[in-house]
Amino acid sequence: MSTAAADPEPQVTMRSIIQRIATGPELSKDISEEEARQGTAAIFENQVDPVRAAIFFIALRMKRETAEENRGVLDAIRDYTLSVTAEVDEVVDLADPYDGYNRTLPASPFLPPLLAACGVPTVSHGLDSVGPKFGITHRHVLAAAGAPVDLSTQEAAARLADPALGWSYVDQAQFCPRLHDLVALRQKMIKRPVLTTVEVLAKPISGRQKTHFVTGYVHKPYPPVYAMLARHVGFDSALLVRGTEGGVIPSLRQAGKYFAYHDKGEEQPVEIDPGAIGIRQEVRAVPLPEDLPEAEQPGDDIALSVNVAAAAQAAADAGMAALRGETGATYDSLLYSAAMILQHVGKYPDLVSAAAQVRAVLASGAAAERVK
Repeated sequence: MSTAAADPEPQVTMRSIIQRIATGPELSKDISEEEARQGTAAIFENQVDPVRAAIFFIALRMKRETAEENRGVLDAIRDYTLSVTAEVDEVVDLADPYDGYNRTLPASPFLPPLLAACGVPTVSHGLDSVGPKFGITHRHVLAAAGAPVDLSTQEAAARLADPALGWSYVDQAQFCPRLHDLVALRQKMIKRPVLTTVEVLAKPISGRQKTHFVTGYVHKPYPPVYAMLARHVGFDSALLVRGTEGGVIPSLRQAGKYFAYHDKGEEQPVEIDPGAIGIRQEVRAVPLPEDLPEAEQPGDDIALSVNVAAAAQAAADAGMAALRGETGATYDSLLYSAAMILQHVGKYPDLVSAAAQVRAVLASGAAAERVK
């Protein structure tokens, strides 16, 4: 972990930045990559008033961030991230939306142990709760399943090298506490800031030879943005999935698309169809059970309408059942996404052969044994 270049007058710099980026849709001006980096670093160091910090992030979003501004904010995050190299050659970095799921039960928290059982060390990362969705996160589901969610970055990396485990979860509070300290401010901002876009690329754990970035998106403009940022950070490959709720699992009932690059090259579109590997589902993703209790404090139209803890437990139960071979929407979700990732990282030449291996692992229950 390093720190960004020191700014002798952070208040002066932030005042200048806000004067340029917060002047309306026609007059706002872009800032440089280094200014975005220094402004974010000053916020991390509590050198900027919280009101100005919020204006900085919202003004960037409202004028639409440039590639330079995205890179600058991400560089600041990376400057304050504790990064560790695991004692394995390759690592899959699985980055689902940090604000979680609010319309479906997430199956993706169980992809890391499944991929590990298929011979691919995998790390996922996130946090407990953040806006705008405040949904069901990897941390919620894995904790409900009894998996450790408060490991240090070094401890998480060590699990990847353990042949009996091969996967881990590491929380933002551990690998980038200065960024995690902004959760309360982000809640007050309500709208999604640039941090939401770039924080998934913090890259807390790398492989000795290669690190593969896997994330999801909803809106069509995002693949080139994520691909550019992934190359900037140094990910050797990237798999960018148009998934349900912006996650890494595509729709189970219709053909879809992902973008991918290898060896830091240009991203290319790839058409996919769940039917190609025998998936026949009437639902797009795992539905929320109808008997879940309502949220204790109902939020807006975006926030989760059911109790997070109960939903996380339902997702954990469904995920563990799928890892033991029980078929259904969760099983198909894991099968589909894991097969895509295995093909992407070069373990199998096509989706069909990758899916055959995933089915064999699910039938054996080996992945379930790795969860705790």
